Parts: sequence; structure tokens; C-alpha cells
Amino acid sequence: MATYVNNLRLKEITTGDESGTWGTSTNTNLELIGEALGFGTEAITTNADTHTTTIADGSADEGRALYIKYTGTLDSACTITIGPNTLKRVHIIENATSGSQNIIISQGSGNNVTIAPSTTKAIYLDGGGSSANVVDAFNTLALASPTLTGTPVAPTASANTNTTQVATTAYVQTELGHLLVLEADASNDDPVAGDFTNGAILVGQF
Repeated sequence: MATYVNNLRLKEITTGDESGTWGTSTNTNLELIGEALGFGTEAITTNADTHTTTIADGSADEGRALYIKYTGTLDSACTITIGPNTLKRVHIIENATSGSQNIIISQGSGNNVTIAPSTTKAIYLDGGGSSANVVDAFNTLALASPTLTGTPVAPTASANTNTTQVATTAYVQTELGHLLVLEADASNDDPVAGDFTNGAILVGQF
């Protein structure tokens, strides 16, 4: 008797089974492997608080894909349970829902992963049965002293921020505009904010 105990829920034919038809089952398995390496879109029922994605035994489904895009309209956070809870899988999941709500990816009673709207995360399922965990695969990725190339961007802090947050060039320009200077030029000694020409002297901030 065939079984479906692998992580892709492919049909495993028992020795001696399906004489004359095993080719059909094999071809189906190959197609399902292709789906598992691809992209799928799954719609959540409007305003649902919970949703279940089940990887079917030996048949096509959107949740089999490596990359899953969830759509639909939500008015509150939605918990999505991926089953069966024995699957050990890696997924890239995009929250493409409307309504500005989080989706929460779960597999069992263990840890889950929250994905904000318009955000994508790589997660893995540990397949631990009823107590299965979902893990943010890159949450602890080591990024000490990275070397950036090109033109990297970062959020611009509010004016007068005094933390260890990265300062963008836009933030620096804003802060320079708050500096009070005096012109060294005797013909123009009025304070001019942010003007360092003519040998201006920094006085302070305003």
C-alpha cells in the first residue's frame, strides 16, 4: 500500500504495487517536486482570524510551493496553520493581504512567526507534531561588521535623535539646518542657520 510520509507528501509506491500504472504515479511525483520548488498564491477568507494550509497527499496545492504569497482582506491578525504538523519544510512567505494586519505562521503549539503586512520572511517548520515550532530562519543571522557596497539606504531618524541609530545623509542635512553660525565677514554678521561660508563660526543650536 502506498504511503505519503515524506516532507513533500509524494506517493511512495510499495514494492510490487501499481503494475502497469506506476509510471503515472511517478510522473505525478515529478510534477509535485516541480511545484514544491516554485511559487504559490493562497487566498485567506475575508476577515478570517484563522486559516489552514494543508500539503495534500500526492496532489497539487498552492501550499506545497517554496514561496507562498498569502492574499485576502483582513480586519485583524490571522493565524495560519501549516499542516500536517510532521512536515519539515523551508518556506518563504509573503504577507500580501490588505487591511494592514499581521499574519502568524504556526504548525503546532510551539513557537510561531509573525509576518507584518507587505513583508516577506524565510521560515522553517520543525515538524515536531502537536508541539511543532515555526522558526524565523534569518532572525539570528550574524551581521557583525558587514561591508556594504553600492548605495545602501536606511530609515531617516527624526530631528534631534540622540541614539545609536544610523544617521542618513538626509538626517545630517536636517541637523545642519539647526546650527546657528555667525559670519566672519564684517559686512554680513547676521546669524544664518546652516551657512558656513565666509569663515562662519559655529555658535550652537537653536
